Amino acid sequence: MEQIAPGIYVETSYRAVNVGAIVTDRGLIVVDVPPFPTDARRWRLRLAQLNPGRILFVINTDGHRDRVMGNHWFDAPVIAHETVGEKLRSYNGAFPQAFIDALVARDPEAAEDLAHVRVVVPEVTFSRKLTLHIGGRTVVLMHMPGPTSGSIWVMCPTEAVVFTGASVVCGVHPNLMEAETKAWLESLVELRRDRFRARIVVPGRGPITDKSATEPVSNYLRQIRTRVRSLVQAGRPRSEAASLVAEFLPLFPISEETRDRTQRRLKTGLERVYEEIKAELSKEAKAENLKAVKKGEREEKR
Repeated sequence: MEQIAPGIYVETSYRAVNVGAIVTDRGLIVVDVPPFPTDARRWRLRLAQLNPGRILFVINTDGHRDRVMGNHWFDAPVIAHETVGEKLRSYNGAFPQAFIDALVARDPEAAEDLAHVRVVVPEVTFSRKLTLHIGGRTVVLMHMPGPTSGSIWVMCPTEAVVFTGASVVCGVHPNLMEAETKAWLESLVELRRDRFRARIVVPGRGPITDKSATEPVSNYLRQIRTRVRSLVQAGRPRSEAASLVAEFLPLFPISEETRDRTQRRLKTGLERVYEEIKAELSKEAKAENLKAVKKGEREEKR
């Protein structure tokens, strides 16, 4: 566990996600939690050593299973974006078995514990921005869509620290499976602006960094959008998006242990981007048609 600013701690060694804790005079605000039971227990022990006070809130920076399944292991109210709340309520108290199976495949010894994991629905949700003034701390939660429609960032403005969740990752492939890549690029541009006061960036995966870490993610997203757009414009089917996996897979280091999982995620992500680009082009075409019709009507009136 590393202290990155006074009273702000981050752990980057757990599987799947980076996690953080913000110490206040009234207790802890926890940013994301580990999905695997053994990691969750270790993190709870570290939090207790850090501050014996209660956990005031757990904040989920998006609705990916890696970030929400661990809520079960923490006795605290959850804060998330309203779309994440809607998604978790739709599960009716139990996660899809596919979620459980995916984690068990990575940690077979966790099978028994994971069989009992239940959905913890956020008690507090918001649409655009939520500011917490609590225990001598100011913590700002901002809706910044990208990796998911419900992605949020957690900002500690006094300390110039921002937890970006999956919007920024270092040394690993960004997760595109629920991505809105156009909005994602816009969010990263906003982070790079001088007016966005963030000296320390806590990525969703990888080491603590700064704003420069946004560039590799933006470049990756732009390249994928360009290549997928060419497929859509050429009238190629969505299934051909999978042919781009071999092109993009080498852009980040991959261990043999994670290769198959990364390939599957990337394939699904490319198909997701295909549908996004297809919808964008359809919207552009409709706008151009409408513009042409209005121009024709004006010429007729002359």
